[in-house]
Amino acid sequence: MSLNRPTICVLGCGTMGVAIIRGTLDSIAGSDSPKSSASSESSTSEDQDSLLRPAGFIACVSHEDSAAKLGKVLGDQVKVLHGAAGNVQGVKKSNVVLLCTKPQVAKAVLSAPGIKEALTDKLLVSICAGVTIDQLQSWTTPTTTVIRAMPNTPCKIREGMTVISCGPNTDIQAMEFTSKIFSTLGRCRILDEKHLDAVTALAGSGPAFACVMLEALADGGVMMGLPRDVATELAAQVLQGAARMVLTTGAHPAAIKDSVTTPGGCTIAGLLTMEDGKIRSTLARTIQEAATVASTLGRDKK
Repeated sequence: MSLNRPTICVLGCGTMGVAIIRGTLDSIAGSDSPKSSASSESSTSEDQDSLLRPAGFIACVSHEDSAAKLGKVLGDQVKVLHGAAGNVQGVKKSNVVLLCTKPQVAKAVLSAPGIKEALTDKLLVSICAGVTIDQLQSWTTPTTTVIRAMPNTPCKIREGMTVISCGPNTDIQAMEFTSKIFSTLGRCRILDEKHLDAVTALAGSGPAFACVMLEALADGGVMMGLPRDVATELAAQVLQGAARMVLTTGAHPAAIKDSVTTPGGCTIAGLLTMEDGKIRSTLARTIQEAATVASTLGRDKK
């Protein structure tokens, strides 16, 4: 399997598929911009990276009207196909296949006539929550390299968090290629597959949980007289700023919290109110419950 200048086919090209394509294309456009002269060592590194750049994209969707809309969104840089025949054609013409369908239909898509054979000696990257590497491998061929990835919706603005897990026979090039693709959309980590249900709950579902907290903070601001748009802006920037402090300084969240909290002040009064509402255990149990549900998503429905 060669990943030098590969063509990527996105099966089930919805919101996340579009984000991946756009993020990769934007990254390529940025790296192609003029740069000052560099050393031969850095030039060699850039040459190696260029081999992993996609030569093109194929986006596959179910219906003709969806294909027409997607074509307008992605433009001439991406070939858009539709229907079962389009899926087979797209997989045949690609080196890498991104499976971006809903978990419940992953098996049906990969088991469709012609797909399994077309995946021979190719890289399959699945973002289907709860669908295991063993399941994906059983629906493909022994020579298909399988990698799971769990991105999240902030990938749409290249502020995402993606975790990838690799099958036992995954080579370094396939791992590096997949990591590079998702790194264009934000941060990317490689973890063992056993962690992916927790990752799905925390990183995948996390933006929804964070938005509930953001909305609640803004509601408090409105309660105290702030205009809604101002309260929402303040709450959003507070969460973003606090998160960036953790990521950029490496400081523990508790240390940042303590640095804001003065004896007898308003912050400690607010924190105690949060503790009265059992916010820590509620949020922790939220991740636990979401992870439990995530583990069932790839199972066959009886």
